[in-house]
Amino acid sequence: MCGIVGYTGPRQCGEILLDGLRRLEYRGYDSAGVAVCDGGEIVIRKSEGKISRLLDLVARDPVNGTCGVGHTRWATHGRPSDDNAHPHKTGRVAVVHNGIVENHRTLKELLTAKGRNFVSETDTEVIAHLVDEYVSGGLRLEEAVRKTVAALHGSYAFLCLSETEPGTLVGARLNCPMVVGVGEGETFLASDLPPLLSYTRNALFLEDGEIVIAGPEGLRLTDFSGSPKERPTVYIDWSPVMAEKGGYRHFMLKEIHEQPRAILDTLAGRVHPETGEIFFDTLPLGEEELRALSRVLIVACGTSWHAGLIGKFLIEGLARLTVEVDLGSEYRYRNPVVEKGTLCVPISQSGETADTLAGLREARRKGAFSVAICNVVSSTIARESNGVIYTHAGPEIGVASTKAFTTQLAALYLLAVHLGRARGAMTPQEAGSHLLDLSDLPRKIEEVLKREEEIAGLARKYKDSRDFLYLGRGLSYPIALEGALKLKEISYIHAEGYPAGEMKHGPIALIDERMPVLVLCSKGDTYEKTVSNLEEARTRGGRVIALGTEGDTDLLRKAEDVFFLPPCGPLALPILEVVPLQLLAYHMAVLKGTDVDQPRNLAKSVTVE
Repeated sequence: MCGIVGYTGPRQCGEILLDGLRRLEYRGYDSAGVAVCDGGEIVIRKSEGKISRLLDLVARDPVNGTCGVGHTRWATHGRPSDDNAHPHKTGRVAVVHNGIVENHRTLKELLTAKGRNFVSETDTEVIAHLVDEYVSGGLRLEEAVRKTVAALHGSYAFLCLSETEPGTLVGARLNCPMVVGVGEGETFLASDLPPLLSYTRNALFLEDGEIVIAGPEGLRLTDFSGSPKERPTVYIDWSPVMAEKGGYRHFMLKEIHEQPRAILDTLAGRVHPETGEIFFDTLPLGEEELRALSRVLIVACGTSWHAGLIGKFLIEGLARLTVEVDLGSEYRYRNPVVEKGTLCVPISQSGETADTLAGLREARRKGAFSVAICNVVSSTIARESNGVIYTHAGPEIGVASTKAFTTQLAALYLLAVHLGRARGAMTPQEAGSHLLDLSDLPRKIEEVLKREEEIAGLARKYKDSRDFLYLGRGLSYPIALEGALKLKEISYIHAEGYPAGEMKHGPIALIDERMPVLVLCSKGDTYEKTVSNLEEARTRGGRVIALGTEGDTDLLRKAEDVFFLPPCGPLALPILEVVPLQLLAYHMAVLKGTDVDQPRNLAKSVTVE
């Protein structure tokens, strides 16, 4: 949560910071602010509300200087307000912070006893007071930060600047992301890559327990004890244009339409349908090790957890391995059993999701081998896993995940086929057939996207509904969960996803003439049973919307509305099914006038537990 940016170099930094905050607003948008060192004095502009209010403030009262920091907030401690907005300035020090200081109350009591006054409700202000306490005692900013992190408990990434050292920024990271962009005589810092892409493609990803010092004397990394750290920069192949709207009204709509290309990019160079072979250059497991696996553990949160549920079907079906899917926020608190031969697969778009990272660490601590599915190169989860399958979705700015989800499903399908081949659970011909189904998906998704107006028509019809029920069986059940989640996230309509066969064990009591029931009933092994559930909903007065397979004219007589999908391989079907559900949620939200890309109370990358 929260977005931080920083710059030091020869340029005026005001616009660089504001541009960076605009690109990070998906991480939080309760309040925003900047602090710039101007002639040895730190000048602050900050405001409650979205970044547009800060832009107006700076336009009226500009800032000047070549070294500064900025912040966009997702509130954890303290309500959104001007006082609680970052940066926090205390004495001669200003701080921006992402994360949670768990022992801030204890530290606040100690600092108050020393005569320090607090003006906000945030935990971040404790960091500013601690750093200023040490700077006021004569320490350089770098050493003051080092002493400060020794006192902090929790997860954080923060940046500091001080009037005592104009031009210098010092930052620290523990369990929250921070990336350093390396330019010619200048340094950029941020919580994520988009703010850097217009200025440099060369990046260093801070690791836990590291401090970055950037200023007139250059760029250095140390650990918390002060020992130097050195490693080469990583070249980022995302272009700035990839993070722009490209003529679409919202990032979410753009990202929905980018899914055919994103899936192609995820498959590119990895599949050979003629031989059934899959090539993973970042998967350090040979066939003998893959055959020795006893089970797979998938750890994820939110939309990625829904991907994991589908991964369970795929891996168990194709590789004949037992698969357990756990929510990251629950996994490590139940003292889980990790058997010999366990493969842990953490799934995260950002690679920084705190609960998923904690689950990965718990599984590895108990002896599991790990292979991450992730979208961001060199993110923490990618680095801390033994191997990684990158999804190549490109930057996803909309808070409600779309192309990250479908590329995760593509990556899980590839992993399942790869495991099945290595373990002798399928022939090369069978594997090749699955790879052809995957390779044909982008074209079929394009067909669905061309019919967006049909979905927009459904949105207009049902936009005033207060509740929605999504039903599916087998591989379609997690898609029902995902469809309901999308509707909740961006339109604020209450929606539930449910296994279709379980509807009669409770949810059927909710169905009446005001309740739309969206049923995923494409042709397949459970088609007849799902249609029976559809009819149960219809006979209770439910307004049934069916998602079916082209040519299934029977559905036209059984549902109030039908959207037909092109025929598709049964294991690739979930990737196709979710696209109209994404579009439905999007158009419902637009019609209701909500903020599609930045829905209330949500942030893109959940880096706190």
